[in-house]
Amino acid sequence: MTTEHTTAASEPAQQQASLYDMIGGAGKLRELVDRFYDLMDLEPQFSVIRALHPTTLDGSRDKFYWFLTGWSGGPDLYIERFGHPRLRARHLPYAIATPERDQWLRCMALAMQDVGMEERLQEHLLTSFFQTADWMRNKADAQP
Repeated sequence: MTTEHTTAASEPAQQQASLYDMIGGAGKLRELVDRFYDLMDLEPQFSVIRALHPTTLDGSRDKFYWFLTGWSGGPDLYIERFGHPRLRARHLPYAIATPERDQWLRCMALAMQDVGMEERLQEHLLTSFFQTADWMRNKADAQP
């Protein structure tokens, strides 16, 4: 007689943790977004991307937090308020070339380090962020 292992219907299926959960949920995500914008506001090395934002960063902080919450697998806060993000269309008014992309990514990398995010998670997120940031470029790079 052979015994087969079966999963009972009442047993919950194993679920892979979402990025939202791996990041640490709402509190840690808010901390990351706030640190990102604090760095952008305070560090001269991010002056180019800072200049693309309004004088006060409060609205940018909220929108980015709402967006990242849904993007990472948490509640769809941004979509509930504004509909589909249409990221590229929303960023077309701003000249984004390789230097702007790289400043944004560097600012995010520092923010993730500063909030103590696990290194493998940082690497995973930066890979995803790079793909999106590179797709957002809408201006040719200056020729040397």
